[in-house]
Amino acid sequence: MATEQVSQRVFFCVSALFFVTSAVVTFVWCSSMSAMSGMPMPGGWTMSMAWMRMPGQTWAGAALSFVAMWAVMMVAMMLPSLLPMLLRYRRAVSADGQVPLGRLTALVAAGYFFVWTLVGAAAFPLGVSLAALEMQLPALARGVPIAVGIVVVISGALQFTAWKAHHLACCRGASLCKPIVSSTSRGAWQHGLRLGLHCSYCCAGLTAILLVIGVMDIRAMAIVAIAITLERLAPAAQHVARAIGAVTICAGMSLIARAVGLA
Repeated sequence: MATEQVSQRVFFCVSALFFVTSAVVTFVWCSSMSAMSGMPMPGGWTMSMAWMRMPGQTWAGAALSFVAMWAVMMVAMMLPSLLPMLLRYRRAVSADGQVPLGRLTALVAAGYFFVWTLVGAAAFPLGVSLAALEMQLPALARGVPIAVGIVVVISGALQFTAWKAHHLACCRGASLCKPIVSSTSRGAWQHGLRLGLHCSYCCAGLTAILLVIGVMDIRAMAIVAIAITLERLAPAAQHVARAIGAVTICAGMSLIARAVGLA
C-alpha cells in the first residue's frame, strides 16, 4: 500500500511538471510569434505567422518548428483531461501484480501524444496550402472571415451529434468502449494510440476552431483547453458538451454577422 501511494504521488508530480513546463514553453513560444506582425489580408483580417516561413528558414524547418510547437501545446492543452484515462489504465494493469507502472504509463502517454503530433503534421501542409491560395486570390481571402464563422458554427453543431457522444463516452471510460488492457509495452503503446484516436475524433470540432481562429492565439488555446477539460471531467458530460456547442454556434453566427456587416 505504501509503495502504491508513493507511485501515485510520483505520477502526479511528474504530470504536474510536464504540464507546467509545456504551458510555460507554449506561452513563451506563442508570445514571441504573436510579437511578429502577421500579414494583413483583404477582408480586414491578419494571416497568422504559423503558416509562414521565417527569414532564411526552409519549408522543412518551418514544418518541424510547427510540429514541435504543436506537440508541446498539445501536452499543455490535453494533459489535464488525459490524467483520468492514465489513472484508469494504471488501476487496470496494477491488478496483474508487479508491473513497471511508470514505464507503461509513459508509453500510454507517448502513444496518445504521438496521435496528436500526427494531427499537427497533417494540419501544417493544409494550412500552408490554404494560406498560399489566399495570398494569390484576393477574392478568396475576402471570404475567409465568413468561412471562419461557418467552421465555428459547424463545429458547434458537431457537439450535438451521436458521433461526438460516442467518442466522448470512450474518452470518459464508458464500459462499451473499454478495450482489453495489456500490461506489455506493446499493449501500453497501442492503448495510448487508441486513446489518442478517440480523443482526436472527440475534439475534432474544437480543434478545427483553434486552427481557424488562431493556432498561435493564447486566448483561443486556453478557451479550447478549458472546454475540452470540462466536457471530459464534468459529471454531466453530454449536457456540458451541448452547452459548449450552443455557445460555439452563437459565437460562429456572431462572426458571420460581423463579417457581412450586420454587427
